[in-house]
Amino acid sequence: MPQVNVTIAGKAYRMACGEGEEPHLEDLARIYDGKIEEMRQAFGEIGDMRLHVMAALMVADEVSELQRKVARLEDHLASLQGDAGSADQRAGEIEQRAADALEAAAERIEGVARSLLPTAAG
Repeated sequence: MPQVNVTIAGKAYRMACGEGEEPHLEDLARIYDGKIEEMRQAFGEIGDMRLHVMAALMVADEVSELQRKVARLEDHLASLQGDAGSADQRAGEIEQRAADALEAAAERIEGVARSLLPTAAG
């Protein structure tokens, strides 16, 4: 199992990860370290544990907001898909009515054409 060295809040950690996940884990560590640095700049030195907890809560808040946005987008997508399905059904109904009208017109035209042809008895 691959291992990655990451630095968070100035401390090095050796982390195991899945094959090929090393760059992703390093990116996650950089993001988290950045949150801790944001907290440190905003609040000064308030203790490592509090900085970690506050950074974790910030990340959790961002995840929560993103989950809400994804849920809203999924609802919107479902609505659009429903609208598209209704539109397809309406288009099908219109096409059928048009086909029926064309067929009726063709029958009338054939009837008129037959009436204009000389009769075989004549």
